[in-house]
Amino acid sequence: MQLSVNKSSSKQMKLKLVDGSEFAGRAFGALREAQGEVVFNTGMTGYVETLTDPSYRGQILVLTYPLQGNYGVPDGPFESARIQVQGLIVARHTDAFSHHAARRSLGAWLKAHDIPAMEAADTRAITKHLRAEGTVLGRMSYDGVDGLSPAESVAMHSVVDLVSPAEMTSYPGGHLRILVIDTGIKESIIRSLQQRGATVTRVPSRYPWEELLAETDGILLANGPGDPRELQSLADRVRASFVRRIPTLGICLGHQVLALAAGAKTFKLPYGHRSTNQPVMNIITHRCYITSQNHGFAVDENSLDTDWEPWMVNLNDGTNEGIRHRYLPFLSAQFHPEANAGPNDTQFIFDDFVHMIETAASSRRVQQ
Repeated sequence: MQLSVNKSSSKQMKLKLVDGSEFAGRAFGALREAQGEVVFNTGMTGYVETLTDPSYRGQILVLTYPLQGNYGVPDGPFESARIQVQGLIVARHTDAFSHHAARRSLGAWLKAHDIPAMEAADTRAITKHLRAEGTVLGRMSYDGVDGLSPAESVAMHSVVDLVSPAEMTSYPGGHLRILVIDTGIKESIIRSLQQRGATVTRVPSRYPWEELLAETDGILLANGPGDPRELQSLADRVRASFVRRIPTLGICLGHQVLALAAGAKTFKLPYGHRSTNQPVMNIITHRCYITSQNHGFAVDENSLDTDWEPWMVNLNDGTNEGIRHRYLPFLSAQFHPEANAGPNDTQFIFDDFVHMIETAASSRRVQQ
């Protein structure tokens, strides 16, 4: 059991938004400044998975649950190889933890990754402000402190390039061959596919992946950060691949890319969906699910071509949460079926995807 007490810095810190609003706190992560889009997540647990989710690259994250760090940080597995957020803001953190898998405190982990963090902030007031005004740019800084590293910024129009892998990687798992077009994938998605008998080939979004389609049974369009409209060229390439009728699943950003490939439009949400308790309903069956989500854009389902249909809907605000082709094996979900960390209600989507792949493969064998 770790018995240390909080070792927060006495340095005062503040978050300043571009609209002039300021919120005060004190530092407990790396002693440097940060800037980025300020967003909030309402999950009660899952800070390890959330902080390593590439979809948060370029963002300052506000966690609304009052206490963070109480179960420490394990050696893994994580959603990526690094902490992805620009900075972290919490109401209170603790360096005391007792979980059997924990190896370090939240504060020590943040410092090791050079991520600034602020506690004793009024996270409720920040969240209410973002809900009223929408997602805005902000800067975490120190008053009267010289010599600190300058705040780094991320060009959000090209943020996918920062979280895509540098080269192709293969993950053994079974006889099914799934090609992942990586725009910032959570590694739990890859593990979910491996567990279902798939060997996964992971390639950067700019990779000439069309060369691999002849040896591919299924395609997965990954999650990731940024505005999907910046990936229109990728969507055009996905549209061109439709003629091969390879089963395709899009998740989160991949859902939006698939929608763009289908000729639909996307739009920015006021403050996004970032939590582990988003209620979603299957429009076809009327069955409801609790889902884990992290996105700031949505698909305009009214812009879908007649060959496509809405599949899932968000019960909080009525926005689209999934689409599917009426005749061909293409579908997508705005939420995260792997749900790390979060509910497991929708993991069946991976089972359905694998079944869709196996059915298509059997059909090809019959035709041959």
